[in-house]
Amino acid sequence: MTDWKTISKKEIYNNAWIEVSHHEVINPSGNEGIYGVVHFHNKAIGILAVDEDFNIVLVGQDRYPLNAYCWEIPEGGCPIGEDNLFTAKRELKEETGLEANDWLPLCTFHLSNSVTDEVGQLFLARQLTAGESNPEETENLSVKKVTLEEALNKIEAGEITDAITIIGVYKLALMKAKGEL
Repeated sequence: MTDWKTISKKEIYNNAWIEVSHHEVINPSGNEGIYGVVHFHNKAIGILAVDEDFNIVLVGQDRYPLNAYCWEIPEGGCPIGEDNLFTAKRELKEETGLEANDWLPLCTFHLSNSVTDEVGQLFLARQLTAGESNPEETENLSVKKVTLEEALNKIEAGEITDAITIIGVYKLALMKAKGEL
């Protein structure tokens, strides 16, 4: 239960991916205030595709909001009502051409939960087989494998900044260190 109370909500912007709304609120101290919320129409899905040597598949692409080329694990949006694993399998194949015979849900997460309600799920995909990729028209992707150590070093150096990727790489490192894989 939350101590926040909503007095009113007004939609400011809405498209196929997000809705931005302005809220008049009573905050936990009992004072009136405002809050801006970004509601996501899709769930965030991340796929940590790993081969038998713990090499991690990364995709590189231009990220318009950052005006930067970023390396990250395969990711995509899962429409509300669609199965998360179905989306994960589709996104892995679409972005990398890979299919996996072994899937393990790793964790559920919230991104920027101070201003958004975005929820996501991370999957581990193993026993990979190669095939043809089919990226969306907005994706000009490069695909490469890096070792777990390389991925950790790239995070430490600030070369990988994508939150879902960082969650996945650290989760893999933790599970490997605990002998869970």
